[in-house]
Amino acid sequence: MKVVGASIAAAFVLTGCAPAGLDNASDYGAEPAANAVDATATPNPTAEPDGDAPEGDEADAPELSEDEVTSELTAAKVKRMGETVQNEDGFVLYRFDDDKVKPEVVSECNGDCAKVWPPAVINKGEKPKLKGVDADKVGTVAREDGTLQLTIDKWPVYTYIGDKKAGQWKGQNVGKKWFVITPEGKKNLTCLPAPSKAVAPPADEKEEGGSDSSGDAGSAESGSDYSY
Repeated sequence: MKVVGASIAAAFVLTGCAPAGLDNASDYGAEPAANAVDATATPNPTAEPDGDAPEGDEADAPELSEDEVTSELTAAKVKRMGETVQNEDGFVLYRFDDDKVKPEVVSECNGDCAKVWPPAVINKGEKPKLKGVDADKVGTVAREDGTLQLTIDKWPVYTYIGDKKAGQWKGQNVGKKWFVITPEGKKNLTCLPAPSKAVAPPADEKEEGGSDSSGDAGSAESGSDYSY
């Protein structure tokens, strides 16, 4: 009887994670709860990088435009999920289980993966404005293409192109490898929907004459796995 009760409770929790009335099981998300920063957190105006990226790599980092960089990291709570970290546009950030933090920090999301999960990058010498995120937790790592990606507790952070508006977290548990990151750099497992596939990478400009699957959520029948 206890086992049955536990199963029912688990099903109730999972159902509460995904809003009702959605056609695709992977199409879940939540509106931000006023995008409010946790009142108990102490705002930090700037981040002091923790030195994840070697100086030589930083010297070779390409200059990025203002639209390409992540200028803010804000601790914010959203419905059903709770703690998140969001960028200056209110988009939720994620961490990737395939990334490495020991013995050195390495981002393993490159190529098509980075088109679906855009890394939160910044220019050499710049620091993001912090609200509710401890500056001691924030650093950078040199990516394969030479850009500098922000890290939280050494974990590289990303947005997800499947999130179409601020506060959504449709990337939660994609491929059993992608999870909303907390201000402490941990996985937020408060709400854990069933594993899903990521959306397809955007079509290259040269392929615009063909079919464009950009932004379409993957499904079990899609024939392509974009979970990386």
